[in-house]
Amino acid sequence: MTKSNRFASIRSTRKTVTTQQAESTKPAAEHSVVRKTVEHSGKLTLTRLGWRAHFQHQLARLGIQGGRVARVSAHHRGQYGLLTEQGETCLAIKGDLPSMTVGDWLLLDKQGQFLHLFERDSLFSRKAAGSRAERQLIASNLDWVFIVSSLNHDFNINRIERYLALVNDAEVTPVMVLTKRDLCSDISVYIEQLRALDSNLLIETVNGLDRDSVQALESYCNKGKTVALIGSSGVGKSTLVNSLLGQDEQSTSEIRADDSKGRHTTTGRSLHLMPSGGLLLDTPGMRELQLADCENGVNDTFSELVTLAGQCRFGDCRHQQEPGCAVQAAISSGKLSERRLISYQKLLREQALNGASIAERRAQGRSQSKLYKRIQDSSRASKRG
Repeated sequence: MTKSNRFASIRSTRKTVTTQQAESTKPAAEHSVVRKTVEHSGKLTLTRLGWRAHFQHQLARLGIQGGRVARVSAHHRGQYGLLTEQGETCLAIKGDLPSMTVGDWLLLDKQGQFLHLFERDSLFSRKAAGSRAERQLIASNLDWVFIVSSLNHDFNINRIERYLALVNDAEVTPVMVLTKRDLCSDISVYIEQLRALDSNLLIETVNGLDRDSVQALESYCNKGKTVALIGSSGVGKSTLVNSLLGQDEQSTSEIRADDSKGRHTTTGRSLHLMPSGGLLLDTPGMRELQLADCENGVNDTFSELVTLAGQCRFGDCRHQQEPGCAVQAAISSGKLSERRLISYQKLLREQALNGASIAERRAQGRSQSKLYKRIQDSSRASKRG
């Protein structure tokens, strides 16, 4: 689905994109987190867990009888936590399993062993933190992504552009959720900066400690809809999760008074069943967010720049001093900020460089595997005489 089509669908179902206060309240649910809801909610259904026609069609094509469908609800060091219609189970992580992440759908046999990983309809990933040339899977099969930022000194427009590039590349609709509204005297300053990025961007402002305020987000969390929360450490994601779930399940900590930065509290990704019927996927704060192989997401996030670049006199215009550069003309007239151009070019370079590093690492791994196989084959041939 294209970006314009996604937003057209959203606008048809929502009257406003900036909420100052929830208009209604709903009773808090007693059982909201996966490990507790499973015990008390009765029989779970695949629809409740987010199953849809995309996966049903795949299942029909497989033609496997007696299999059991499961969804990955947590990723631990040695095993995956799973949810099925029968409740919770787990799957040991072994070397022959494909790379999986929270939100994935699997098919198990009668003994609970892995049979098949269903093709995802969306995948959110990033380059692994540090110097590792690897891709880190974060979440899959999402309907919405809440990009959480606080209304204080931690608000960073360049970082938000990075998040938007990743979410747009995954073809999931982003929602900007601005927290700590109660501590901000002028919300409009932040809203204007976000509107400059994309006039259609969905924006919600909340006080994460006020469950009535957070009710504004429940329209995204309908039955079977999966919502992921991403954001840097200390922006209030854990507090927001607690309010959405109706009880305190995630630990929280106070922000530092000197720079408005918070402390890292969530340490793993996990899928929670919500009282509203949706599924909430919490992620740890990302101190380092590097892009890789997401040119489409970057171009989608900077769509006005892509349009301007198409109007330049030269097809290979670098948007510096070239004659007939529509981008530089827009900057001179004040229609486009130079910061925006610098950010766009930086993210394009970064994702291309990181993508090449990951591809090189994979190629080296394949070459090593082939070498090991040749050595093993040669050794077996020698032993046979």
